[in-house]
Amino acid sequence: MATLDKLLEIRDIHTYYGDSYVLQGISLEVEAGQIAALLGRNGMGKTTLIRSIAGLTPPRQGSIKLKGTSLIGLPPYKIAQLGISLVPQGRCIFPSLTVRENLLIPTSSLAGRQVGTREGASRWNLEKVMEEFPRLAERLKQFGGTLSGGEQQMLAIGRALMANPDIILMDEPSEGLAPVLVRHIGEIMRNIREQGHSILLVEQNFKLAMSVADFVYIISTGRIVYQGLPPELGKQREILNRHLGI
Repeated sequence: MATLDKLLEIRDIHTYYGDSYVLQGISLEVEAGQIAALLGRNGMGKTTLIRSIAGLTPPRQGSIKLKGTSLIGLPPYKIAQLGISLVPQGRCIFPSLTVRENLLIPTSSLAGRQVGTREGASRWNLEKVMEEFPRLAERLKQFGGTLSGGEQQMLAIGRALMANPDIILMDEPSEGLAPVLVRHIGEIMRNIREQGHSILLVEQNFKLAMSVADFVYIISTGRIVYQGLPPELGKQREILNRHLGI
């Protein structure tokens, strides 16, 4: 199997909330066309890592590079323009905007995202997102706040795709969803990967993460304590019990 290109490289980042030392030297990478899962218990630093990459809570030390370009010191909108989309925990769709309006936000003049994406990545537009999410097509004129939790999650993912990113940061996409919808979210992630996008997935649903991930990291108290392939992790009973409660 050919070696994939490194897309996102994180080296020795240290992130604080005030005086609280949250990320204590995290290093990881995501390759092009790969789903990398970050697992860990609540409060271990998973969301802080997502926020550090997106520029919402910048690290005080270390490096973050997308396709070799440093993201350190850039404002969040610039990081988004370089090719990173975020599906935040809790979805964070705009309840007073219609489904269509929510989806078109990344294409507005305010977003400033360039048309060009990583070579080989498919171009997403409203029509293609509607094909991927037929349920949203039926609700284009509805306000975001009237959608069910599963529909709002689809909207958050569809909105991220409309920016045609190189990589999508997904923070707990299965949170609060029924099992049938969790399986659907897994299918969506695999389809996104097949179309040339990478995903950094933060997830507490172990079964979902293991079913979609190409590579797995475990974080505990702000440090990476395990990294490897999903089948290898499945054999590490002590690690699963100690760090994930499985």
